[in-house]
Amino acid sequence: MPVNQNDPRVKRTRQLLLQSFMELLEQKKNIYSISVQDITDRATVNRATFYAHFEDKYAFLECWMRGKFQRKLELELPSSSISNMSSLRTLIQIVFDFLARTRQYMIRTPENSRYEPLFESAIHKELYQLLFTWLSVEARTPVSKKVVEPTALVISWGILGTAIHWSRNPQNRSADAMVREVLVVVAAGLAPVLEEPQKDIPL
Repeated sequence: MPVNQNDPRVKRTRQLLLQSFMELLEQKKNIYSISVQDITDRATVNRATFYAHFEDKYAFLECWMRGKFQRKLELELPSSSISNMSSLRTLIQIVFDFLARTRQYMIRTPENSRYEPLFESAIHKELYQLLFTWLSVEARTPVSKKVVEPTALVISWGILGTAIHWSRNPQNRSADAMVREVLVVVAAGLAPVLEEPQKDIPL
């Protein structure tokens, strides 16, 4: 039977499992070495409880990554939304910073690489939703409204893909330089929805 996500007891148990994982992560400094058994032992619950809340470790890690990114957005992006080019720049900066900080817990091996698409998807869902919501409000003409969805999709993957590529070799370019360049490209890509190119891009 699926659990009721709105039940306070369910929320507490999920939070306990996620908090236990975070505590283990601080000790081991490696996402992939932490097993379901490690998490349930730390949380003092049985494995059946874990699987009642999460289908498997993949689902658990996706939930953890998405929640972690949501909290960073809440802390650093005013109202957790985009309102102009300045907040868009902040969003891009958050993505670069988040990936740089998260990368320290990821040891890249052929075995562990299967988790990367999972993490990328979790972050992308939040990026896409933010952009789609903003552009849906800003699109004023029939033509611009038609391209909101594909524009949000392309721009969100563009930001994330560039940040992922940079995070693997951050010593090659500074994050600030990359963010400035990505913002210029993103602004041009948004022009069809925003009706005209953005002139006041905060560099």
